[in-house]
Amino acid sequence: MSEIKLYDAPEFTAKFMPSEKLNAILKEDRSKFFIVRVEEMYRHVNRPVPTSRSTIYSCLYLTEGAASMKIGSELYTIHCHELLIVPAGQVFSFQENDVNKGYLCGFHSDFLVGKWLKNNLLKEFDFLKIWGHPLIKPDAQSAQFIQSLYERLLIDYSQNGLQNPGLLQSYLFALLCEVNRVYQSVSPPDPIAAVTLTNRFRELVFSLFRTKQRVSEYAALLNITPNHLNKTVRTVSGKSPTKWIDEAIMLEAKVLLCQTGLSINEVATQVGLDDPSYFTRLFKNFEGQTPTEFRRMIEKS
Repeated sequence: MSEIKLYDAPEFTAKFMPSEKLNAILKEDRSKFFIVRVEEMYRHVNRPVPTSRSTIYSCLYLTEGAASMKIGSELYTIHCHELLIVPAGQVFSFQENDVNKGYLCGFHSDFLVGKWLKNNLLKEFDFLKIWGHPLIKPDAQSAQFIQSLYERLLIDYSQNGLQNPGLLQSYLFALLCEVNRVYQSVSPPDPIAAVTLTNRFRELVFSLFRTKQRVSEYAALLNITPNHLNKTVRTVSGKSPTKWIDEAIMLEAKVLLCQTGLSINEVATQVGLDDPSYFTRLFKNFEGQTPTEFRRMIEKS
């Protein structure tokens, strides 16, 4: 199987934001944790960022302007006092020239393991999972708390880098807890069992879509009928299980088309589709262009 590039923070900034000024702001160990003002980072983006993945979790919070990013298969736009979350390993892309101010915090999962923090801490936060909803809109009071925590993180990071990891970890954990409180308060009031089943299905799809592409296969893994799976997933998420499977296939295909030199037929095989013609039709249905046209567009960027 072809290896898809999973960027760490130093590699990502070097490729898409090459700047000595930015390197002076970000510390050498940015692959573990960093925080920066958005206006000091994104102005160095000199071209669109194509479909990519990162080893870090990214949390973008705006204080002015707007920012748009494609996360998974959806395009999201946030404005003042709103957040966008990109989980580690999730597919994302964005254009250059957004006009905004705010904060961007990035951290590796290992950074939240310390003297007082357990190693499975991230499992407590659904918004950090691949299937979580990435756009979060805090109320006025929560936004004030969240912004204060970003500011406190930035002050210590700017002055000391990672010399005070316990302090940074504590503020970051508090930030995630504040975001989680907002996230939980606006979650759909679906029955807990239905939400749990839907989330489990989406986790399975993310890891198994290359070899399992029928709803019946996932229903068997979850010990339920295909009809029950269809009804539950559609009710909770607004999309059918088949749609989730197809989206996972297309996201992987886009990353392969951007990051590898595989032929279209080889990309189809990599994502588990042995019929190149069907792959092309499915891709065009999702993207409005063929895989070849998509690759040409990326190469021109």
